[in-house]
Amino acid sequence: MRILGVDPGSVQTGFGVIHEEQASLSYLASGVIRTSPASSIPSRLKRIYGELKIVMECYRPDVVSIENIFVARNVRSALKLGHARGVAILAAVNNGLEVVEYTPAEVKKTLAGSGRAEKSQVQHMVRALLALSELPEPYDASDALALAICHSHSREMKRMMKALAR
Repeated sequence: MRILGVDPGSVQTGFGVIHEEQASLSYLASGVIRTSPASSIPSRLKRIYGELKIVMECYRPDVVSIENIFVARNVRSALKLGHARGVAILAAVNNGLEVVEYTPAEVKKTLAGSGRAEKSQVQHMVRALLALSELPEPYDASDALALAICHSHSREMKRMMKALAR
């Protein structure tokens, strides 16, 4: 199974693609879609949509794991984040992909054992779990990979629970 993780943002949207086979994870790709803060919101959203569409066509994920909205201090930032999330979800749905959502705390707890883990801790765990020679950078890309890993681990846990229930 291929999992695409998306860490949405109106200026930087991180993406990360992993392959899961028999509970073994391997790294396929990661990066950041950058837009100009000086550009209009519609043009930034168009770029995010277009670039995610290319990633989806290139790597053919089976599912998209995206960060769920959390309460932000700045309402304007939260609205822009919501727009970027919506575009990422639309790109996935238009490509016939299932979309799953995880809160930042769920991702941090799954990877680092604490819902309050620092970004650097999550980044180091991503490196270890994917056996990467270097830290995945920037944080937007490592957060996207963390979302993909979180979904893989969540699926594995559900499989184990189902097996125990039999």
